[in-house]
Amino acid sequence: MKHLGLFVNTTKPDAISCTEMATRIAFENGMRCCAAPEVVAHFAPETQALVDAVEYDNFDKHADIIISFGGDGTILAAAKQFLAAELPIMGVNLGRLGFLAEYSVAELDAGFAALAKGEYIIEERGMLESSITVEGTENLSEMVYAMNDFVIHKKDFARMMMIAATIDGVPVADYHADGLIISTPTGSTAYSLSSGGPIVAPTCSVLVLTPVSPHSLNMRPLVVPDTVEIVLTPGAGSGTTSLVADGQIVASKEEGEKIVIRKSERVVKLLKRVENSYYDLLKNKLLWSLLTKQ
Repeated sequence: MKHLGLFVNTTKPDAISCTEMATRIAFENGMRCCAAPEVVAHFAPETQALVDAVEYDNFDKHADIIISFGGDGTILAAAKQFLAAELPIMGVNLGRLGFLAEYSVAELDAGFAALAKGEYIIEERGMLESSITVEGTENLSEMVYAMNDFVIHKKDFARMMMIAATIDGVPVADYHADGLIISTPTGSTAYSLSSGGPIVAPTCSVLVLTPVSPHSLNMRPLVVPDTVEIVLTPGAGSGTTSLVADGQIVASKEEGEKIVIRKSERVVKLLKRVENSYYDLLKNKLLWSLLTKQ
């Protein structure tokens, strides 16, 4: 029997009802589920009987696979929550586009049947890391991680900022822009794409630097090997800036304070269908197949 950990974004409409349905389908396929006590409390009594109430910190003792109910943001949250446990994550999309959460609610029956039979593949996705000072201390630091991207931008968007970028100690550019995105291949279809960056297949060993609304037409997205160390320094006139990891502000930086970003040794494991490739995903999510039929 496989043991499934349910990670639920309860702010999504119908999240609880979809999770209850998934719990029943899992049970019918010989699988047992666990969920956080605050999630289980929302379930009907007959569903609660099929679920073990377990705190997230103990999921690694009760689950082989995490099922994420939400959107891509929920998967990003699950990736960080269970990073040390290295549990594979299957995403059920309750949001809009869903590049990471590729299973729909309508596909739960087929998806869980395949899961019970072991008919799936696990893809490893790289992460970025950066060290920040622990709030309220001067010498303590902690590592923060991003599966999609790190973004540096001004707290006050009324003016542009300047970001000096070096790669492996070599000065590359002074970006005059509203911000700068450092993305993984996984994150290339997120904020970077909407800012004019390229789509990068997840098997590529690269990082992408994408300026946000650059104030010069010659500042274009830059693709670099993922073995490099990137150092970003907010320049004069930038004021206080924010370092954002996967959409969450993790630190404030002042002019001249260096931000070091590199690929992490940690990885996130995503559970994927056997029959679909990344290019099928692009065609389905970006409607490329519709364009080719015209």
